[in-house]
Amino acid sequence: MSTVKPSDFTFRPLDPLKDAELLHGWVTHPKAAFWMMQDARLEDVERAYMDIAADPLHHALLGLRGGEPAFLMEKYDPAQRELVGLYDPRPGDIGMHFLTPPTALPEHGFTRAVITAVMAHLFEDPAVRRVVVEPDVRNTAVHALNAAVGFVPEREIQKPEKTALLSFCTREQFEKAVTI
Repeated sequence: MSTVKPSDFTFRPLDPLKDAELLHGWVTHPKAAFWMMQDARLEDVERAYMDIAADPLHHALLGLRGGEPAFLMEKYDPAQRELVGLYDPRPGDIGMHFLTPPTALPEHGFTRAVITAVMAHLFEDPAVRRVVVEPDVRNTAVHALNAAVGFVPEREIQKPEKTALLSFCTREQFEKAVTI
């Protein structure tokens, strides 16, 4: 049994046109219900990620394992995108989303290794002091993963598309929670 480690992953910028077909299969799968793209057409996925690629405050990356796409990660400025007016931003805040794709052969520890790799990647930037997330309040699986890497829930917030659990993780909380 091989154990997946956060160091197994690398990152590359997402190519909205080249990667759209792959992403379409991921974001429209029932497993990705909280991604809210269940009914998206391929063109919708291309357009959504072309918009992100054109936005200097929002970035999409593919996490790679052995050079092959293994998950999706987005990072954004929460004071200017997603959470404008919904919380008190601090210098060094960065917002994050991640999505692991459906698989016929689940690998124990995979998603935890992914979120750990994502957090480590974000904190590689010395300007990043705190990661902000806003998952759907019903997404208990991601709440548990967030807690495992140091996130502390603050409160529920109402976004246009969902009721979200606003949570934060400082660099120190992350380092205390995980050993890479």
